[in-house]
Amino acid sequence: MSVVGIDLGGTKIMAGVLKEGSIHAKLTVPTPEEGGMAVVRAMAEAARSVIEASGEEVRAIGLGTPGPLDFRRGRVKFTPNIANLTDFPIVELLEEATGLRVYMENDANAAALAEHILGAARGAESSLFMTVSTGVGGGFVWGNRVLRGANGQGGEIGHVTVLPGGPSCGCGLDGCLEALATGPAMERMALASFRREMTTRELFALFQQGDSRAGRIVRQAASWVGVALASLVKCYDPEVVVLGGGVALNAGQGYLDEVMRSYQRYMEGWVAPPIRLARLGGEAGLLGAALTAALEVGEV
Repeated sequence: MSVVGIDLGGTKIMAGVLKEGSIHAKLTVPTPEEGGMAVVRAMAEAARSVIEASGEEVRAIGLGTPGPLDFRRGRVKFTPNIANLTDFPIVELLEEATGLRVYMENDANAAALAEHILGAARGAESSLFMTVSTGVGGGFVWGNRVLRGANGQGGEIGHVTVLPGGPSCGCGLDGCLEALATGPAMERMALASFRREMTTRELFALFQQGDSRAGRIVRQAASWVGVALASLVKCYDPEVVVLGGGVALNAGQGYLDEVMRSYQRYMEGWVAPPIRLARLGGEAGLLGAALTAALEVGEV
C-alpha cells in the first residue's frame, strides 16, 4: 500500500504517490488565487488524479503546507502567500473531500524529513536542515521524527536573531537571519550599493566574475548563514547539517566557502558536524509530505 504526498505552495500544488522511496504519477496544478475552499478542492482533485494514474491502493495523505500551523486542531493559523487560510481547518476539510486520513506538516519541516530519510542525511540518526532562498526555512529531525516544539514553532530558523537592531523582517522583528541572508535581502543590499535594481542571478554572476561590491554583499550574507548554523548546531548537536535552497545552491563555490569559513570560526573548540548540500531539490517538500503520512501509518 502507498500514500499520497501534497506540497501546498503559494503558486502551485504538487501531488504524487510515494512508493518504495520515490514519487510516482506526480502532478502540478496552480494554487487557486481565491484560496480557502478552492485550495482544498484543488488538492483533493490532484490527489484523486495521482491515485488513479498510479493504480495504487492508498492509505493516507501527507500534506506539507506553509504556516504557522496548529497541529492539535489540524488548522493553518495563517499563510502570508495564500488567501483565506486564517484559522483554517485544512486537515478536516481535506479528509472530507478525499475520504482519506490526512497528516499535516510544515513545508520546511517536510523537506527536512525528506533529506533526513532519503537525501543528504540518509543514514544519520539526527540532522539539521536549512534552506536559503527567498526565505530561510528548515528543521531538526531525530530518529525520523521532526522536532515541532510545544507550540509548533520548532524549526523556524529563519527567525533566529543574528543581528539585534538589524534590518526589519517580515515577521515584524529585526535582525532575523531571513532579513539578512536571503535573495531579497541581497537584492536590497545590491540596490543600495549599485544604485539600481538587480536580481540575485545578476548579483551572483558579478560575484563569480570577481566584482568587489557583489563580493561584499554575497560574502556578508553567507557569513550570517555560517553564524546561524554554528549557533543552531550548539543547540541541537546534530550528526549532519544539510544546506539547500536556491541561494545556497546557485551562488557558487565562493559563497559556500564563506559559509564554511564563518561556520568553522564560530564552531572553534566545538565538534562541528559536516555540512552537506541538499540532494532532493524541488521534490523534497513533496517527498517529505508523503513521508509524514507514511510514518504515521507504518509504511516506512
